[in-house]
Amino acid sequence: MTAKRSVGAAEPPLSGFTTLRTGGPTERLIVAETEAELIDAISTADAAEESITILGGGSNVVVSDEGLPGTVVLVRTRGIDVSVDACAGAWVTVAAGEPWDDLVARAVVEEWSGIEALSGIPGLTGATPIQNVGAYGQEVADTIARVTAYDRVTRRTEVIAAGDCGFGYRTSRFKPTPGRHVILSLTFQLPLGSMSAPIGYAELAARLGVAVGERAASGDVREAVLDLRRGKGMVLDAADHDTWSVGSFFTNPVVEADRVPEGAPAWPQAQGGVKTSAAWLVEQAGFPRGFPEGGAARLSTKHTLAITNRGSASTADVIALAREIRDGVLGRFGIELTPEPVLLSCSLD
Repeated sequence: MTAKRSVGAAEPPLSGFTTLRTGGPTERLIVAETEAELIDAISTADAAEESITILGGGSNVVVSDEGLPGTVVLVRTRGIDVSVDACAGAWVTVAAGEPWDDLVARAVVEEWSGIEALSGIPGLTGATPIQNVGAYGQEVADTIARVTAYDRVTRRTEVIAAGDCGFGYRTSRFKPTPGRHVILSLTFQLPLGSMSAPIGYAELAARLGVAVGERAASGDVREAVLDLRRGKGMVLDAADHDTWSVGSFFTNPVVEADRVPEGAPAWPQAQGGVKTSAAWLVEQAGFPRGFPEGGAARLSTKHTLAITNRGSASTADVIALAREIRDGVLGRFGIELTPEPVLLSCSLD
């Protein structure tokens, strides 16, 4: 079956497919609703040596105002296969195009534990392993058993065990070579039960009234996380411009212990170094919530890590503000912040 194609000058701007709501047009738009359609669209473009971009939920990308050359493929594959074993737990294989938060909601209802603290994260499931999506003390690496991906170099479909995915803080083997691996599906191994995984984040533990390391009902964890995220403008709402963003624009930097500024949050890392708060660095460098007043692109009024589109911002506006913040933090603390979203045909340099 051939994927649905739209060709020509009538292509809608890609702003309609991103949560930031910016970005120009593309030459060709393809909607892939099955795994076969997705592989066919990619292999056809690769054989013709045409530029191609794979776009999922658009929640972690910044697209240039000029748009993207060649073909953009929208991943809209669906399907969830479940096998439950009393000892091994739930083995859940999820198509890349399944909305992530729908999966989390189902896991809570079905009493599959381990991803409840990842509630409210926008985007599609296939994007989660690329940067090892995490929040409130959980990461997808905690529960992924294997990843099925199409390798555009070898032109083969591969099943990659979690141990071979190179997961780390907001990274994986897939992130350094963007575009090479196209995620087709993920298999999660989730423990059975109505209780959450141990709560690993102090703010969430406090909201739940438990100690860090204790468990809570998964449904309570989900509701608490959604409430916390709404308070930071991190749950999508078309009527709320604070949610017109890519979420956190910068990752929390990991630095040597003696480089952590006095008073900054510090979390020693098992692999070495100390992680500190990008939000703290941004605010202490002189960029408060809502900065700059009156700007088309501004920091969220709820969270200093989210750069938002107030309704009329261009990608150039967003990039200019991100560059100003990055340079301001570098000048104040000597720490260079790294963008979390994928920048497509645009750059902070």
